[in-house]
Amino acid sequence: MKVAYIDQYKNLFGVQPICDVLAETDAPIAPSTYYAARTRPSSARSLRDEHLTEEIRRIHEANYSVYGARKVHAALLREGHEVARCTVERLMRRAGLRGVIRAKSPRTTRPAPETARPADLVERAFTASAPNQLWVADITYIRTFSGWVYAAFVIDVFSRMVVGWQVATSLYTDLALDALEMAIWRRRHASGDLTGLIHHSDRGVKVDSTDRRNTSTLEVLDGPASGMGHTADGASGDAVAGAAPNPSGGGAGFLDEDRRGDDQRGGGGHVRRIPSGGVPLVP
Repeated sequence: MKVAYIDQYKNLFGVQPICDVLAETDAPIAPSTYYAARTRPSSARSLRDEHLTEEIRRIHEANYSVYGARKVHAALLREGHEVARCTVERLMRRAGLRGVIRAKSPRTTRPAPETARPADLVERAFTASAPNQLWVADITYIRTFSGWVYAAFVIDVFSRMVVGWQVATSLYTDLALDALEMAIWRRRHASGDLTGLIHHSDRGVKVDSTDRRNTSTLEVLDGPASGMGHTADGASGDAVAGAAPNPSGGGAGFLDEDRRGDDQRGGGGHVRRIPSGGVPLVP
């Protein structure tokens, strides 16, 4: 540090005057010591540190600058470098390199045991022979550069199509209800028949049949047999978004291939049909 300080100001004050001032402090240095430090060759440790720093910087940049000392150390060992983890930590700290700290994931499922839950009308039988027979809903969270974002989805089990969705930066009850109301509006706008429709969600989805907005949603539907507003009475965390089973036995996500070619796609006044075997995209 003293040698670097003298290098910084020697052209302005000279080496000898700087050493004279430093001699009156707790960090004295003689001019001969300074010149010896500038002329002697680098030590083996300094040379090795320089080489390891370049390797560390290469591995760190090759992995999108997210690796910390533990993973960088493991990568160096895999490449045949014999180096201690404490050395990697020291060199990364000196070079200003650090990994990405994994933040704690938000908690979306907060069931209340004392709250009465509607009956489970599905009983894990996630199958449908036509559109608008069974919808499943779930809430998830996505990490972005500006923070956590919550997304609510409503999926038609028959086609795995996302019929309603809503995104927000905070977790609130209206998030799930907005997604449900969007699904109802889109299917009704496409002249869909919602009679007998069952809306199924796990305990983590904040939709309750006693909610004030859900009451107005129920009035939109046709017929007394509608199951809208019901939540599953199964185990906590039984999320079904993207995991509803296929009647043929295989699993299928909500972006998987459509089973038949007669399911409607699109919103507004532009209704189109997707050919058999096509891949529906999230609108």
